[in-house]
Amino acid sequence: MSATPLAVDRVTVRYGGVVALDAVSLSVAPGSVVGLIGPNGAGKTTLINAITGVVRPASGTISLGPLRIDRLAPHLVARNGVARTYQNIRLFGALTVADNVRAGAYRRPGTLGDDAVRALLSRALASDHALRTRAGTLPYGEQRRLEIARALAADPTVLLLDEPAAGMNPRETSELRSLIRGIAASGTSVMLVEHDMSLVSAVCDRVTVLNFGEVIAEGTPAQVARDPAVIEAYLGTH
Repeated sequence: MSATPLAVDRVTVRYGGVVALDAVSLSVAPGSVVGLIGPNGAGKTTLINAITGVVRPASGTISLGPLRIDRLAPHLVARNGVARTYQNIRLFGALTVADNVRAGAYRRPGTLGDDAVRALLSRALASDHALRTRAGTLPYGEQRRLEIARALAADPTVLLLDEPAAGMNPRETSELRSLIRGIAASGTSVMLVEHDMSLVSAVCDRVTVLNFGEVIAEGTPAQVARDPAVIEAYLGTH
């Protein structure tokens, strides 16, 4: 594999007197899927916000290949190859399916034609039969997949998925597994924030566990599932 595209090194984020992340480190290798798990409030979305430039770390560094991105504005982080989805879907609900996908294509030259839009929707396992449909009228699972298609339109080096399985039924979650592994197989690195441990176990090469803003475990899904600290803080005894 080539050099690690995403490296988080001892990143600390503070909100006033609250330490949301405390010297957190992790890396995402090319074409791999790294899971980020932990209880609510552990700092998972804060880490995504730090990587994407939405919040600025108090200390530590975040690098995309040789480029430090922890001091870049969010739009510059995005233009350098980091794309994301959101825990709460943030589509442009009044715009069409096609225009939502085109809005994500900010790193591509020109405007995406309908065939290119359909190809991205197909890659995200989203319906391609209603390009002119308003995004806000789609079923929930379709909105989730459309948001992933919009992120893929940026042709990202790293894709950050924030709870993509939330609200999905078992069939949709199974399809999501194939989608995530397919994205990684294409060379895009994926960081997956998710509570569905069956999904994490099925798609992740490595898993980092946060609790109260600190890394308490890191390893393969099987390794972290056996870790006593992870069981006590997050997984429970069953």
